[in-house]
Amino acid sequence: MTFRRTRCPHCKGKLDQGQRIHPGCIDGYAEAQAAKVARAEEKKARMAAKVERAETRRRKEALKTIPGLIKEAQIAFNAFIRERDRQAGHVCISSGRQLDWSGNAVDAGHYRSTGAASHLRFHEDNCHAQSKHDNQFLAGNAVDYRIRLVARIGLDRVEALEADNQVRKWTRQELMAIRDEYRLKNKKLKQEGGA
Repeated sequence: MTFRRTRCPHCKGKLDQGQRIHPGCIDGYAEAQAAKVARAEEKKARMAAKVERAETRRRKEALKTIPGLIKEAQIAFNAFIRERDRQAGHVCISSGRQLDWSGNAVDAGHYRSTGAASHLRFHEDNCHAQSKHDNQFLAGNAVDYRIRLVARIGLDRVEALEADNQVRKWTRQELMAIRDEYRLKNKKLKQEGGA
């Protein structure tokens, strides 16, 4: 029986007939194999941790209540509205003053409030950048809001908002879809604005 000449699995040098590894390479090869096994186990552990994190996220998502999902969707929607109006260079919808975008002085103010018309809480025509002062301390400054809203989107669309009195009950899936949609829209808007 004859053996073919092959290469050493560690140093890749030629082997003599009958050799499977150079004697001087045995320790180095064993260490390399042990490191390879350790890396494989580490990768397996990372993958298991990733699967566990995904499962934890899924379980947390399943535990969220409708009010909690409304809050998350509203946060994503409001962030989009503020970014949309900031990039468009809009002034406060109710006072007409320049908005301070440097800090936390801008709200996403609803023309028809979420309490009075909750079915319009995620309607883009119903929500615009507004100073915190007007939104929180002047009850939205509704008369001036309407005047500037007509100028911005037109009388027909404002009257459509005012006439819309449908009853709306949000489902979990709808709220998650709205939240994810506005997070994505906001991200795209920021990328386009930064480019």
